Amino acid sequence: MTLRTLLLFILGLSFVLGHAQMDPALEKEAEKIELKVIDWRRDLHQYPELSNREFKTAEKIAKHLKKLGLEVETGIAKTGVVAVLKGDQPGKTVALRADIDALPVTERNDLPFKSEVKTAFLNTETGVMHACGHDTHTAILMGVAEILTKHKDKINGTVKFIFQPAEEGPPPGEEGGAKLMIKEGVLKSPDVDAIFGLHINSGTPVGTIRYKPGGTMAAVERFVINVKGKQTHGSAPWSGVDPIVISAKIIDGLQTIISRESKLVDEAAVITVGKITSGVRFNIIPESAEMIGTVRTLDPAMREKIMRRMTEMSQDIAKAYGGSATIEWQNNTSITYNDLDLTAKMLPTLQGIAGKENVELVKATTGGEDFSFFQEEVPGFYFFLGGMTPGNKDAFPHHTPDFKIDESGLLLGVKVMSQLAIDYLNAQ
Repeated sequence: MTLRTLLLFILGLSFVLGHAQMDPALEKEAEKIELKVIDWRRDLHQYPELSNREFKTAEKIAKHLKKLGLEVETGIAKTGVVAVLKGDQPGKTVALRADIDALPVTERNDLPFKSEVKTAFLNTETGVMHACGHDTHTAILMGVAEILTKHKDKINGTVKFIFQPAEEGPPPGEEGGAKLMIKEGVLKSPDVDAIFGLHINSGTPVGTIRYKPGGTMAAVERFVINVKGKQTHGSAPWSGVDPIVISAKIIDGLQTIISRESKLVDEAAVITVGKITSGVRFNIIPESAEMIGTVRTLDPAMREKIMRRMTEMSQDIAKAYGGSATIEWQNNTSITYNDLDLTAKMLPTLQGIAGKENVELVKATTGGEDFSFFQEEVPGFYFFLGGMTPGNKDAFPHHTPDFKIDESGLLLGVKVMSQLAIDYLNAQ
């Protein structure tokens, strides 16, 4: 941690300590609606929908927000829902965001609200499951909207509730997610001054919050390397150029960018080739090969260098073996970067509600989040909420058929998000 970061957190610890405690009225309201939040979560879990197809999910969200009397707009970024709550006093605007999409995963849990939804994803039959906890994020924010609407007399400014589709990425050939919401003006009218988001975590004990200032989740790039060789008979490799051999050399070379060229004591970085396709028959050296993979970075300078060196290396290695290579890039997420000033100022709120001993400073993760695109536009703070039963040694990771959340963790999420909005606006 840099000296500047340390100083900012010292400042944050002393930041208007009166804001560090939960407003009794908000706390009472949160506890009052806890079971309602859990019911919403279970309904969303039982009837999940994939990215850009969250039609019924959006209807449920919009119906609830309209019932609260909020200004509601639907159809943003295809299926997104946005509601605006104006406080009794003027001030800045804070946005609270929840993602609403599920994954093409077939659930294995034995739950009374287990997902039985089936669909075709990329021409493959699959189940649909909230295997990343987005159902809990949505239910939490629905609860926060209900609480703050009942206490708008405590709000100096405006709260914008953003229910975002397609966080897991839109289907091929479609736009979606945070990028499209921003493009369609979700951070405007009124202009958002700061944004907060959370992610429940199946490996973090209930009652615990984890955070990191600065880069907290990685930028995610998808790359495709196409290698061109010369087709020939498998018995006479000297009469052709083998793209499979070239691909192997490229894969080997790419890892030296991480192990020998990247300063990993500063930030982590990953290059993974997840798929390679080439050839049709055992005795034919094919004409081409395709590699698909991902790059994860937590530092903008490292990101730029790694992408540049991958382009150079793949082309140069292919040329050295008599072939050629091209590389195509797709940016899935930017670095989820927690604004240092904002994080420091809001830390007392987290500590006051969860207890200082339950708020943990952690290292960055190489997972990705398109909340990062919001953070490129306005200061943002993104943190992790405990969703694991304390003492559980067999918690399953996200994006798996056995992923499970302890619903007792939702109440803390409701409390923290409600108080973050109040404290941010009333401190201005």
